[in-house]
Amino acid sequence: MANPGGGTVCNGKLHNHKKQSNGLQSRNCTKNGIVKEAQQNGKTHFYDKLIVESFEEAPLHVMVFTYMGYGIGTLFGYLRDFLRNWGIEKCNAAVERKEQRDFVPLYQDFENFYTRNLYMRIRDNWNRPICSAPGPLFDVMERVSDDYNWTFRFTGRVIKDVINMGSYNFLGLAAKYDESMRTIKDVLEVYGTGVSSTRHEMGTLDKHKELEDLVAKFLNVEAAMVFGMGFATNSMNIPALVGKGCLILSDELNHTSLVLGARLSGATIRIFKHNNTQSLEKLLRDAVIYGQPRTRRAWKKILILVEGVYSMEGSIVHLPQIIALKKKYKAYLYMDEAHSIGAVGPTGRGVTEFFGLDPHEVDVLMGTFTKSFGAAGGYIAGRKDLVDYLRVHSHSAVYASSMSPPIAEQIIRSLKHLMGLDGTTQGMQRVRQLAKNTRYFRQRLQEMGFIIYGNENASVVPLLLYMPGKVAAFARHMLEKKIGVVVVGFPATPLAEARARFCVSAAHTREMLDTVLEALDEMGDLLQLKYSRHKKSARPELYDETSFELED
Repeated sequence: MANPGGGTVCNGKLHNHKKQSNGLQSRNCTKNGIVKEAQQNGKTHFYDKLIVESFEEAPLHVMVFTYMGYGIGTLFGYLRDFLRNWGIEKCNAAVERKEQRDFVPLYQDFENFYTRNLYMRIRDNWNRPICSAPGPLFDVMERVSDDYNWTFRFTGRVIKDVINMGSYNFLGLAAKYDESMRTIKDVLEVYGTGVSSTRHEMGTLDKHKELEDLVAKFLNVEAAMVFGMGFATNSMNIPALVGKGCLILSDELNHTSLVLGARLSGATIRIFKHNNTQSLEKLLRDAVIYGQPRTRRAWKKILILVEGVYSMEGSIVHLPQIIALKKKYKAYLYMDEAHSIGAVGPTGRGVTEFFGLDPHEVDVLMGTFTKSFGAAGGYIAGRKDLVDYLRVHSHSAVYASSMSPPIAEQIIRSLKHLMGLDGTTQGMQRVRQLAKNTRYFRQRLQEMGFIIYGNENASVVPLLLYMPGKVAAFARHMLEKKIGVVVVGFPATPLAEARARFCVSAAHTREMLDTVLEALDEMGDLLQLKYSRHKKSARPELYDETSFELED
């Protein structure tokens, strides 16, 4: 790429090393988009290792054929809609009743075009019913369709011992019952299955208090609050923190729960390019200089929304730089660690530990218990005054039912396991094994010639498939080889970037990973999926730092 400023290029990113205005050399250097600050008072503030992230571009012919595939599918979709309108082909989609034909349509015909004509053709690759615990191996109920995936019927056969490469069971703690789960059974016998009340009424148990104290201790913060649903932890708590007259700066690849929470808040929302700190700083600077539209009053609050590990890209937030910006512009930082807590960092304490940062540098720490902890629910952690405020104002606390006692006990058990409070080092061994499996799996995929996205330390591994026809063929062939995978396409990803998303687990053995890799190697040759040219070029619209030059 062009280098007009005479900087250095690391993994496709341009970094300028300029002198400060006073003529002294800057004490900060930038490597792969991560600020590495010099030692002060004997403490290294920022992560000092090379951050390796890959976002290789697809060859031109792949993108051409991908768009051609969608174009041909769209043309055939219009043809099939024409045949349905004339009664030549049976319409299985939801339609308006004859008595309501003059009403405002409840089912928007054009909006359902993609679902009707494209998604339905490959719908058998999603919502597959599982009939076992989501461990490294699971059982899948076989089903077939007689009407091109509009409906399914079960054959009565169970596909046994399918290798599970799709569940978020990062530490392998979602497993069948054994004696280590005895405490969960005891809690079930004492407390029952549910609370049948909100936290504000009769729904706060001693188990909830024990869990919250343990979460705060694990994260090294003042206080924490737990919720019964991870999605609602974001969507129902962000509106309690910001509202009209506030500004939200959101990463363009944030999860839907963050997006929904931002929209429900009533705050003004502006989007910055993924992990692009120059894009973020431009928005922050404009917000401080110009204030609110029309009135030009200062914003009441500025809240930056990011994720620790992005679930579709497998990338890790550039936290040191973002913290530096939030301090510079007096903004607040909200970080969702759903995919990083328990799975990232030497002891599983998430992205702050990964970068060697003080957790107090992040104003609002959010995470879920559905991934690494093999349970359900979420938490908000940080300063005590923040948590006390949310106890009163959070919609999820006021209106939603409390966390189930057995679920709370499972999380307590998992946290003690990670912290070594159970008297063993198995928790730490799981974290290390997860890191080892992740690096091995990613390295082998790159060596085979696949295009994979993300950070080398992220257990979420996206493998790019691109073409819609190959998405279906890939998932079906892998299941035939008794390997369960998750394939993802539009609208969860950009239209031309359909992918398979693997989730590596500490419970995966080397033999399991080798079996999967052998099958992937075969599928890569059969479906011609090995697009990589081993060119470390970033997606320019997401990662080109020079696309948002700051004016002096």
